[in-house]
Amino acid sequence: MDPYVRLKEATRWMWGLGDYPDLGSLLEPYARILAVAAAVKPGMDVLDVAAGNGNFAIAAANAGANVTATDLTPKMVELGRLRTDAANLKVEWRVADAEALPFAEEAFDLVASVFGAMFAPRPARVGAELLRVVKPGGVVAMANYSKPGFLGSFADLLTKFSNPPPAGLELPSPFEWGDPSVVQRRLAGMTSSLDFEPGVVTFSFPSLEEGWNFWERTNPPLLALKSMLPADRYQEVAEQGKRLMREENAATDGRLVLESDYLQVVARKGHS
Repeated sequence: MDPYVRLKEATRWMWGLGDYPDLGSLLEPYARILAVAAAVKPGMDVLDVAAGNGNFAIAAANAGANVTATDLTPKMVELGRLRTDAANLKVEWRVADAEALPFAEEAFDLVASVFGAMFAPRPARVGAELLRVVKPGGVVAMANYSKPGFLGSFADLLTKFSNPPPAGLELPSPFEWGDPSVVQRRLAGMTSSLDFEPGVVTFSFPSLEEGWNFWERTNPPLLALKSMLPADRYQEVAEQGKRLMREENAATDGRLVLESDYLQVVARKGHS
C-alpha cells in the first residue's frame, strides 16, 4: 500500500479520538478573527478545508456566505454537520482530502483553513489545491500554528515517544506553515498579495491538573499515543507533559495558562 494512503488512514483514526468539540471550542475565537481578516461577505462562495467541527464554516455562514466544509476525517464531518444543523445554518459538509480537493478550478471566492490543512503531509500539494479552487482575485486564508510556544514543544514531546514515519515518507513539520518565509516560498508565483499577522493562541485552565486532564481527554495525538504505548511508557509521557505545562505556564496565581504563537495568512490569488 502507498505509504501516504496508510498515513491518511491512521490520520482519520487519530482525529476521530477524544472529545474534540471541547478542544474546538477553545479555537473558535481564532476562526472568527480569520473570518474578519478575510472579509467574509454575504453571498460569497466559501470553502472551509480541514474544517474540524466547523469553527470557520460557522463564522462564514453567520456572515451570510454560501459555505462548503470538508475534512479528511468522517467523524469530524459528522460532528460538524450535527453542529451546523443544530444552529440552523446551511453548510454543505463533505469528506475530502486537502491535498486533492473534489472541486472544480476557480469554484470559490474564499478558501480558508484554521489549524487544519497545515497538518496534511505534502504542503506543496496543499498550497496548490487551495489556490486552484479559488477564483482569480479571490482569497486563501489560513491560521497556522508556529513553532514557538507550548504546542510546538508538546509536538516535540509526542514525537520523541512515537514510532518514526514509514520508510519513503518525508514529513515536514506542520509548524513550518507558521513561518512567513516558508509560506512565501510555498505560495510563490501563485498570489498577487500575501499578508501575515502573527498572533498568540491561549489555553487557560483553573489548575495544571485540570489542564492536563482536559488535554488527555481532548487531544487526538496524545490519545493515539496513549492507546499504543505500554502503561509505564505512557506514564513517562504524562510526567514529561505535566512538566512541560509547568515550565510553559504563563500564570503565577495557580491557574494554567499556555500560549502558542500562530500565523494568520491572507493570500490573494493573482489574475492570469
